[in-house]
Amino acid sequence: MRVVLAEDLFLLRDGLVRLLEAHDFEIAAAVESGPELARALAELEPDVAVVDVRLPPTHTDEGLQCALEARRKRPGLPVLVLSQHVEQLYARELLADGSGGVGYLLKDRVFDAEQFVDAVWRVARGGTAMDPQVIQQLLARQSGDDRPLARLTPRELEVLELMAQGRTNTAIAARLVVTERAIAKHTANIFAKLGLEVSDDDNRRVLAVLAYLDHGR
Repeated sequence: MRVVLAEDLFLLRDGLVRLLEAHDFEIAAAVESGPELARALAELEPDVAVVDVRLPPTHTDEGLQCALEARRKRPGLPVLVLSQHVEQLYARELLADGSGGVGYLLKDRVFDAEQFVDAVWRVARGGTAMDPQVIQQLLARQSGDDRPLARLTPRELEVLELMAQGRTNTAIAARLVVTERAIAKHTANIFAKLGLEVSDDDNRRVLAVLAYLDHGR
């Protein structure tokens, strides 16, 4: 599994390289700036990109912009964003293109190596890996009675947030200490209220919900 890594802090970049190599990833490139990332993604065609949002030269949103451009040229390119910030506009664009293989983790909430490595593998295989705080911030913009989420009950909103993290009905039931049957009912109600087709494909249903939220903003 070939990885392009973009992180401007040397110690963190070096640590991530060592961690990924220890878990059988091949580091195709480890870069520190937006222009380097753009070249690496275009020329090396990695299996997954792990990208910080804010990179030199401007330290604004180069990393995420490069990732979005790379996915436009190569739809479905797996991208895991690792950042200190939630860039809502670009996060929504990344999540809403519907082609899978996306993740967004906050650096200060990655608590162990296994959690991070699992997220990279999940995204590389076409799944999703979303930090709960990222989901909360994205959902927070959907407010007011004119928004589709206003139709959901507090429990349905809770289930939706866990669903958007990539959790299965089994995992959601365990987290909320209820039966899978109850979660299936909540899920069906959520999809009905949001006008979405019910699907057993966990990745597809997460992307569908996120896409719906994006288009409803």
